[in-house]
Amino acid sequence: MMRGPLARFARPTEVPVEEKPTPDGNDKEIGVVDNQNHHSDAETDSDAVDSNAQAGVRKIEATTKVWSKSHLILAYALIWVIYFVDSMQSGMSSLLTPYVTSAFALHSLTATTSVMSGIFGGVSKLTLAKILDIWGRPQGFLIVVLLMTLGLVMMAACNNVETYAAAQVFYWVGYNGLSYSLSVFIADTSHLKNRALMLAFISSPYIITVWITSPVAQSVLGGIGWRWGFGIFSIITPIMCLPLFFLFTWNYSKAKKAGLIVDVPSNRTTWESIKYYFWEFDVICLILVSGGFALFLLPFNIYSYQYYGWRDPLTICLIIFGGLLLIGSVVWEKWFAPVKFMPWELLMDRTVLGACILSAVLFVEYYIWTAYFTSFLQVVLNLNVTQTGYISNIYSLGSCFFSFIAGFAIRWTGRFKWTTLYFGVPVTILSIGLLIHFRQPGTHLGWIIMCEILYSFAGGASVIGEQMAVMAAAAHQHVAVVLAMEGMFSSVGGAIGSTIAAAIWTGLFPKALAKYLPAESQGDLATIYSSLTAQLSYPVGSATRDAIVAAYGDALKWMFVAATAITGLGLVATAVWRDIKVKDFKQVKGTVI
Repeated sequence: MMRGPLARFARPTEVPVEEKPTPDGNDKEIGVVDNQNHHSDAETDSDAVDSNAQAGVRKIEATTKVWSKSHLILAYALIWVIYFVDSMQSGMSSLLTPYVTSAFALHSLTATTSVMSGIFGGVSKLTLAKILDIWGRPQGFLIVVLLMTLGLVMMAACNNVETYAAAQVFYWVGYNGLSYSLSVFIADTSHLKNRALMLAFISSPYIITVWITSPVAQSVLGGIGWRWGFGIFSIITPIMCLPLFFLFTWNYSKAKKAGLIVDVPSNRTTWESIKYYFWEFDVICLILVSGGFALFLLPFNIYSYQYYGWRDPLTICLIIFGGLLLIGSVVWEKWFAPVKFMPWELLMDRTVLGACILSAVLFVEYYIWTAYFTSFLQVVLNLNVTQTGYISNIYSLGSCFFSFIAGFAIRWTGRFKWTTLYFGVPVTILSIGLLIHFRQPGTHLGWIIMCEILYSFAGGASVIGEQMAVMAAAAHQHVAVVLAMEGMFSSVGGAIGSTIAAAIWTGLFPKALAKYLPAESQGDLATIYSSLTAQLSYPVGSATRDAIVAAYGDALKWMFVAATAITGLGLVATAVWRDIKVKDFKQVKGTVI
């Protein structure tokens, strides 16, 4: 029995060859036919390709009807390998970023470099969702692999922090897009009741890579340098990703040969195709959303570099125009967009919207308190890069481990809301709140590790819960776009978190340094503020190092306070979910897990 929006947006299952008109009424799209010779009438009714879904959805449904279980298993194995390589690279990148920004004497911009990449990484998922639905899953996957590789090449070759920030945009658009496209593939090829377990499975490489990334980063910094650290992965990444693309393409061709997919010429002229895709991809909304978030969030990171700070005309104008663009995007999407990313009613569904808000809240709080946390571990607790990596990777290890427990619990009970409402969010608040006290200089490392473990378990339950919520509240043809919306909220939430962290850091840390530094080090204040290497150069126990440690304590305290307060919104967002039972309906078709 389908509940809520699933019943409203379910489509009929007849499968004639379709000639789908575009807005101007003259064009034709790919049609899909069901080879009914291989199915009984009853089976065809329940497992037929949805003729009213978009072309990319019809293609994947046709593909899953012809591929073998061995190919399905191989696809999941390749996905696991891709996640293994990418998790190792992203973990190493987070450890190298402070050294990259310090190399250009701009350590204070450590959080800022992730703001623009977070914004575009999130908003780009809306475009990618359209590519996956209109053109197909393999095409979208190949595009994000190329973008990710380009970002790695640019990071390896950058000569200033601006180029590095631009490289981060390409990299995180590709990285987030890769993770997103694989999540859509999981949704395409798994029953809803097993989906939490499959999402946990593809995240399991993090359990291994947490032990690898730190030694790799330490070795890179002490040997070949951070440039070659990025350069090596720019070679490895496409090599690991292309086999999955070819597996996708092979089975798509197999579906065409079986007669399940029929190409019908669109008969569009070049100009008609430009107009068609302009409206299909909702380009105006994309410009308004990405531009609005960029203009609104950027001043919080750069205000300290402006002559008048918050009162500077540039700062004020960016905030005002950014806010107006965001309001304009809502107005456009609600009343004027001829083709919307998803039905407005589905976005306003309390389960979908609540899950999206929760994803944003979790990323806001995470990026607030982790922005300068690795620097804190090295400067305040005097840990080396390897030890710092182990501590900062506790979240990846614990959340991936606990996501299996959450997945089994969801499969056993058939429900997902309780795992997030009664465990995930409350324990997240508890663990961050404890860190307000235990992050103080002089604290024992064991207390921080305890809080990290609690936080990681809560994160595993929360992330699985939010993803299950958006997928359970939508029909298969809308899964890609609701996951894109959830991903956009997550990425923008991360950008907002980085923005808040940068604002707190630039507002408090230099003032605290000026207050605590001894007279003989006051002349070096700018250098100490801008470089992690300079901070670490002062011996432990010296007056200058003690002053730096005290300044870290003042700045990080308010980061943890802000993160704890914001996470309280997650309880409200989760409470409004419907308690959907995922055992009771079939969402996907063909050979699936």
